[in-house]
Amino acid sequence: MLAPLLLVAALALGRASPPPAARQLLVVTTPGWDSVSGTLRRYERSGAGAPWRTVGAPVPIVVGQSGLAWGDDASGRRGDPRKHEGDGRAPAGRFTLGTAFGFAPRGEMDRVRLPYLQLADDTECVDDSASVHYNTLIDRGAARRVDWASSERMRTIDLYRLGVVVRYNADPVRRGRGSCIFLHIWRTAGSPTAGCTAMPADDLETVVQWLDPSRRPLLVQLPASEYARLRRAWRLP
Repeated sequence: MLAPLLLVAALALGRASPPPAARQLLVVTTPGWDSVSGTLRRYERSGAGAPWRTVGAPVPIVVGQSGLAWGDDASGRRGDPRKHEGDGRAPAGRFTLGTAFGFAPRGEMDRVRLPYLQLADDTECVDDSASVHYNTLIDRGAARRVDWASSERMRTIDLYRLGVVVRYNADPVRRGRGSCIFLHIWRTAGSPTAGCTAMPADDLETVVQWLDPSRRPLLVQLPASEYARLRRAWRLP
């Protein structure tokens, strides 16, 4: 049984600046702003000042059908694309990760250390920027008032049978800046998303089981040129 409101916290965004104590890092890079394919790499470290160590092999990924766009106003340069609702771009920047979700019951997900939400038939992610529930997961049947005209019905989307919430645009929510950003299963290689980051199911399962909230995992998504420009300032591997 779902909580009456599926926890605005499930999509609550951490601050744009990276937690200094982050000890797990997912790095997604693409060849350019408009590229839809790229690579995910995992890193970990023993403490805040320790060097990053590579974990596992690189993973192929796809991002939004229009590529990437800055979700963090402080990091971009003039002329760079900026994320907004419906632009078909995945957010570029630094993001904390939240709740894992999927179709399986919690009891079958004992290897997942993140908080886990089993999606129900009326679990929705609201992408209507006029709604007070914009960019939140919600149990439609428990809402006091359904004030949205557009949402993703999560359980009907097979690619959401496993995923992780990317904490983008919720601290505070900025209307029209983009919503419902996840890590999830891809349809196939080269098949982009509407704005999420997707990968093969087996690789996503490995990533989800590796993520440990006590190690404050962080996601960095950037075109390769921006990664090179910001690598030292952001203390990236």
